[in-house]
Amino acid sequence: MSTRRSFLKTASLGGLLAVNIPEIVGAAMPGAAASKGRRVKLSKDDIILFQGDSITDARRKKDDKAANSPAALGTSYPFIAASELLWRAPEKSFSIYNRGVSGNKVYQLAERWDADCLDLKPTVLSVLVGVNDFWHTLVNGYKGTVQTYRDDYRALLDRTKQKFPEVRLIIGEPYAVKGLSAVDDKWYPAFDEYRAAAREIADSFGAAFIPYQEIYDKALKSAPGSYWTPDGVHPSIAGARLMAEAWMQVVNV
Repeated sequence: MSTRRSFLKTASLGGLLAVNIPEIVGAAMPGAAASKGRRVKLSKDDIILFQGDSITDARRKKDDKAANSPAALGTSYPFIAASELLWRAPEKSFSIYNRGVSGNKVYQLAERWDADCLDLKPTVLSVLVGVNDFWHTLVNGYKGTVQTYRDDYRALLDRTKQKFPEVRLIIGEPYAVKGLSAVDDKWYPAFDEYRAAAREIADSFGAAFIPYQEIYDKALKSAPGSYWTPDGVHPSIAGARLMAEAWMQVVNV
């Protein structure tokens, strides 16, 4: 509560920097590099698939299998990015899906990969996964390691590339905002190894990389962590918009 009061007081005095999401994202992208400047060119009739855990899932309606369905896209960054794409380029006839599932780790994505990825025949695949691969070692007794994460992730993308060699990949960096209810000192430095692994995998597969951690770190200069994510992991409305803006900056429409 005291943090919120301080935030409101600062804002009322005009001392808070204006929140400009494109500028926040733009400031983070060059240094962290969208994986060495890689971008994904979107083409007519592309099938775009968002995959991951609860950050991607965002209460999507799982029995709605239709492309471009608002309910099926959830309430987070996939919905916002999809709405931007469909508004900006109606002539390209994109088919956009969200198949994130709350709580998933990489091996759980693999267990459902045929139905929730390969059967959709994506031409653009966007994956954000890794926070549970670490977090659940602290709270759920999961025994996986960063090497498990790395090996499982590589195997998943190898499997995808074998089926669809031309699929264009976007890899999101796992992120966490310290000092909120879900994220404390026990996360570090181990969690940073998962972030580094995701970047390594993006580079090895020639994927565009979204440096979400640096983006959130930059955003903290404009508003406190609770403004962007209530628990340090799941985005608020503003955090979802931040993530969608970052996603849009690694694609050419």
